[in-house]
Amino acid sequence: MGLTKSDIFTEKQNELANLAKVLGHPARIAILQHLIKVNTCIGGDLVNEIGLAQPTISQHLRELKKVGIIQGTIEGTSVCYCINPQNWKDIQTLFNTFFTDFTSKIDSNSCC
Repeated sequence: MGLTKSDIFTEKQNELANLAKVLGHPARIAILQHLIKVNTCIGGDLVNEIGLAQPTISQHLRELKKVGIIQGTIEGTSVCYCINPQNWKDIQTLFNTFFTDFTSKIDSNSCC
């Protein structure tokens, strides 16, 4: 089997791209902002807070959980989600490194 396009990039490049893709939806940003604000495990109140239907919220939560940004448990009909603190720190480091790697060596007014 041949290479997939992602195979030509580094693990860090693929990880950053996957995270950026998941963060690229405003509903997911709103969910994360709410989780950060309440700083506790939350369940059903996301529907009222975000204003989207429960199946839509559930899909966004699945995507956030799949990449490890959030963690959660399901017990019967009870669902509890929160920020995954270790992964959040790792993601923050990954993005910080990406953004701080750039240092302008030329006057910003003279570029292109």
